[in-house]
Amino acid sequence: MTIYDIAKEAGVAPSTVSRVINNKPGFKFKEETRQKILALLEKYNYTPDMAARGLVTQSTRMVGVLIVDIRVEHHIGSAFYIEKQMTEKGYCTIIMGTGMEDEKKVEYIRILKERRVEGVVLMGSTFMSDCVKEEIRQSLPDIPVVMVNGWLDLPNVSGIVVDDDTGAGKCVDYMVQKGKKNIVFVRDGYSPSLDLKETGYRAGMRKHGLGNMTCVYQAGDGTPEAGEEITRQILTEHPDTQGIIYAIDILAAGGMRTVQDMGRRVPEDVAVIGIDNSIYGRLCMPKLTTLDTRMKELSNMAAELLLKGLEGNVENVRYSLTSEIVERESA
Repeated sequence: MTIYDIAKEAGVAPSTVSRVINNKPGFKFKEETRQKILALLEKYNYTPDMAARGLVTQSTRMVGVLIVDIRVEHHIGSAFYIEKQMTEKGYCTIIMGTGMEDEKKVEYIRILKERRVEGVVLMGSTFMSDCVKEEIRQSLPDIPVVMVNGWLDLPNVSGIVVDDDTGAGKCVDYMVQKGKKNIVFVRDGYSPSLDLKETGYRAGMRKHGLGNMTCVYQAGDGTPEAGEEITRQILTEHPDTQGIIYAIDILAAGGMRTVQDMGRRVPEDVAVIGIDNSIYGRLCMPKLTTLDTRMKELSNMAAELLLKGLEGNVENVRYSLTSEIVERESA
């Protein structure tokens, strides 16, 4: 069933049907005619051909969301909130996993250009690279780009970041308030965000006169198994460890299991704090104390910025959110 079939049965011109479908202002026709067309559209369950409409309007109504690894719960959760808002506004969202290599990130930006997306969201600070910046400059210079927990100094790029460094410092403060001194920080990779977390941890240790006790470990990856392995190494090499701050909750979930398996009590012997406030923290036993990095608020702000840009208000702005400790049972 096409618009022409609807028009023929209604006894009107195809342009009249189009005006009813699109609710275009400035065109006058009888309400009886409008209701007749609407009834036929409902009867035949008519759906506009968006591809054909795009050829006419030069609009694809598509946006792209790039994520380094779509298996990461924190990032895919953020993409969920963004996709939900975009769908409500009539946009189709393409979500793609790029991998860590800059060459792949550049390749996927080019794919989005070929798909003629009208806006882009880059998920995570790992997109803060010179290669990505240059590719946006060349391939996507005129469309709104929003970064979640990142920012690039380009006229069409906006970003919302969370205070990773200050937040990690708060984790140290919390541990010290609980009487812990030998505090270890565990990171799970390499990114500007992780570097800021480590910087905040180190600053927090110095603040409390514990600079000489600073200890940073690198986990293999962001999995529970990596958390278990690195925690076993920490407690073997530093049995006097009193607290561990993990860069993400899923590492902390695995790590806390190892602490208990090695005969230590949580939090009495070893306090544990994660970062993200993800679902993993609520499923642990004991439940995980964590740093809330405001994923939902950050994601909704990103969607609002993208929609603002899609309406023609493309700008280069940077917003910052404040993280907060969520007290549970592990610290």
